[in-house]
Amino acid sequence: MALLPQVGRRTVEALLDRHAKKLAEHSLMLVHGQYATGSATTFTAEVGEQTRRVTVRDESSVLGILAAWHSHRDEAAPGDLLVVTTGVDDDQLGWDLRGHAVHRRTLTVEKAEIVTQRFGATGLDVRMYREDWLLQALVDAEPAGRGWPRTAGVLTRDAALRALVVERLGLDHPDISSHAAAEAAVDADVLLAWSRTPAGPRRFAELGDTERAELKKWLGEVAGPAVPVLLSLAEIGRGHDAMALGLLGAALRDPAADPDVALAVGGLFGKAGPRRGEIGAFTDAVEGTLLRWIGEAAGSVEARHKVFAVLQRADDLARDAGLTAGLSGSRFLLSSFAAQLAAVVEGAHTSPAQGESALAELTGHALAGLFPDRVRVAEMAVRLARWLRRQPAVTSVAAGVRDHLAEWGWVDRALSVLWAGDPGGDPTVARSLRDLYEDGRAQRERLDEQFARHLSGWTPNATAQQSGGCLVVENVLDTVVRPLITGGPPLVIVLDGMSGAVAAQLGEEAEREGWQEIVPRPGEGAQRTRLAAVSMLPSITRTSRASLLSGTATQGGQSTEASGFAAFWKKRRQDAILFHKASIGGDAGHFLAQELTSALASDAVVGVVLNTIDDALDSGQQGQRTVWSLSDITYLRELLAAARSYARPVVLVADHGHVIDRGRGRVTPAADGGGSARWRPDTDAGDGEVVLSGPRVLEADGTITAPWHEDIRYAARRAGYHGGASLAEIAVPVLVLLPSKELAPRDWEPLPREQAAPSWWKAAATAPVEVPESQPESATRPARKPAKPARRQNEELFGTDDVVTPEAVPAASSVPATLGGRVVASEVYEAQKEYVRKAPEGKVVAAVIDALAAAGGTMSPAALAAAISATGRVRRNIEGFVATVQRLLNIEGYPVLGFVDAGHAVKLDVALLRDQFLADEARTGSPKKETS
Repeated sequence: MALLPQVGRRTVEALLDRHAKKLAEHSLMLVHGQYATGSATTFTAEVGEQTRRVTVRDESSVLGILAAWHSHRDEAAPGDLLVVTTGVDDDQLGWDLRGHAVHRRTLTVEKAEIVTQRFGATGLDVRMYREDWLLQALVDAEPAGRGWPRTAGVLTRDAALRALVVERLGLDHPDISSHAAAEAAVDADVLLAWSRTPAGPRRFAELGDTERAELKKWLGEVAGPAVPVLLSLAEIGRGHDAMALGLLGAALRDPAADPDVALAVGGLFGKAGPRRGEIGAFTDAVEGTLLRWIGEAAGSVEARHKVFAVLQRADDLARDAGLTAGLSGSRFLLSSFAAQLAAVVEGAHTSPAQGESALAELTGHALAGLFPDRVRVAEMAVRLARWLRRQPAVTSVAAGVRDHLAEWGWVDRALSVLWAGDPGGDPTVARSLRDLYEDGRAQRERLDEQFARHLSGWTPNATAQQSGGCLVVENVLDTVVRPLITGGPPLVIVLDGMSGAVAAQLGEEAEREGWQEIVPRPGEGAQRTRLAAVSMLPSITRTSRASLLSGTATQGGQSTEASGFAAFWKKRRQDAILFHKASIGGDAGHFLAQELTSALASDAVVGVVLNTIDDALDSGQQGQRTVWSLSDITYLRELLAAARSYARPVVLVADHGHVIDRGRGRVTPAADGGGSARWRPDTDAGDGEVVLSGPRVLEADGTITAPWHEDIRYAARRAGYHGGASLAEIAVPVLVLLPSKELAPRDWEPLPREQAAPSWWKAAATAPVEVPESQPESATRPARKPAKPARRQNEELFGTDDVVTPEAVPAASSVPATLGGRVVASEVYEAQKEYVRKAPEGKVVAAVIDALAAAGGTMSPAALAAAISATGRVRRNIEGFVATVQRLLNIEGYPVLGFVDAGHAVKLDVALLRDQFLADEARTGSPKKETS
């Protein structure tokens, strides 16, 4: 006897729907087949437009069918339906029974017809008629309620399989896809996300053997070779670990991988048994998906948790298999990231070159974007290592404060980050950071000691009028602020306690937000540097801030500052008003006080004192803070916005700096109990101290003792201190910021952040390389010359390509050594110039390319303008100039050059530039490195 076809609930429902009209008159349906074991025998179903109760009985004899029918007729409610599945032939059933059944016969299940009807199709792909497994699966898997997506036309095999996969695997789950089932994607990315769901892999493993094999085959064709590996892992219960295993599989792509490591990794895939090439494809897919998730993690806590779940599992598997050390070169393991971070810090302590090489590896690690704070620690370690190779010295007070703002304040910034340590808490990294910090701190202490000696000799005769080449704090209003009035009444913002390290951070952020820092034009041969003043002595608020705001050496509190500020500007026929903490904040609905807003809208010079930094030192809120931003300083961002709206120049200036408490200070109380945390009214200077005496010393009758060593204090412990004689306390940062370059006074120039930062802060320049001499193609035949465009007016009559030496050997030409020079000398560039009217000179375009390449690909517009000016050409409209160069370099719209960061930076894609203009270099072996 032939086996009866299996009939499931979905088949029954499809037959009921198909014969709905007949069931309006009949309540019995006979179906040829055997009802699937475990399927519901009583349920409700939509039949036509009615919901009816259905009972299913599986009977193998005529008597059983008759008994079921009589029972139903006697007990069922009106409208209830009886479905009987059976193998009994119609000939054995009497007409009295068949007369009550739909069509008066036993219905044969035609799966193809059912599938066609359930999809609303006009027909099926002919291939589907030969695949009984597919038809049966489509009948059985039809979604309850919504049914299959409707198809207007022939149902193709791919469409059917796509719908089946989405339903069987649950790919329309909200955790996997935000699309409806009909629109759910079926690709490796989606399936890898599916593998991380609790029930997803189990749903696949529970399917029949034939269906699993066929779905795996089809998905491999449409979703890539990675998917069969994933599904094989799901079959053996490793689906949830699939992505983690994929990350470990990267070891098999490395030809130099240790054989034992490769063998162990292969063993982790177990019975799934993929070949090495298949694991490689799977690993590629996993890494691509994880990179997308990492990109989403910056703005999504859920995405971040998803990423770390995979990363942690991968590390656990590697550790359990003893593979952690062997996979230290991986780009996707948490352990390899930690190992590479340690290599950077240890390498930097050995040599800057070794640290830079390791840093390049770390920044190329796929997880670098997840740990920007840890990468920043590595960058600071390498920067400090570069600086430690120098031998700086203090030659005078003026040179000391200038160099502190230009270089050593940046050193302090790096030291603060190293002192705070690795945010990941790695003990190996912590030890190396401490060693590097101690080396840097020792060199900084040497500079502080030198500066203190010069300060002690300078102070007895220093005055506002005889400052020995220094900008003293009491002259800032007259020397720096007053010239700005030609562009509009300035806003003077006093950031109490701002050090050189803090100023470096605020200056960078201000430029990124569209502010342009300017400085007076330096003398012949001198470099532009950030303005620096010398604080009053001792370097405390009472003396230094009052002197700054009054424009004369004085001391006092807020009333002295306010009256002194107004009096200074009144003498210069200018209204002025100063606001302190209590008068800055506005009422409900207004961030700034109405009086302050009105003053900013007027023609008066406005001063505002912000105490956030100094308050943080006093209250202990500074802690191990390593970053100061514009938003960290209360009211600063709002004041800058108001200044921009009123087109006011802004001066960010400190009254003094500060040093941070590192937890190892020694307390030496003053003999008479006077003074403060960092100065005392005595004359017995000990180790780490200096005696200061002169007209600019406004406490203790003009003579004090102050420490230059940051570990000495004379009062209770706080987060930080000021009043001493160290560079970080005495050097006063002065930042002049313009919302528009048109407000700059005469003989003032931009100071872009690339020039404000010291050279060692940036990546080391590419070392010069020798350019190989060009060789003839043949000793007897001249090399073929590329076609040349028509000669332009004013070009030389004979170019080097027109001169042929004896024996038909071309003259050795000098290949341009820089990237920019080679680009503008290329045939592609020459052809592109034909499409740009009034193209800039080649040397100018080359300078732009070389400057951007040397800066790592990104520069501010102001810095780019400075690079152009070095060629003897001044570009005032830098935006328009960049647009012209874009037309030269952005062939067919590819973004080689463009603005980023909301127009505040210019970016050059060096790799794309090479592809577009220097593609022949890869074939000819021409140099790919440039001279700096």
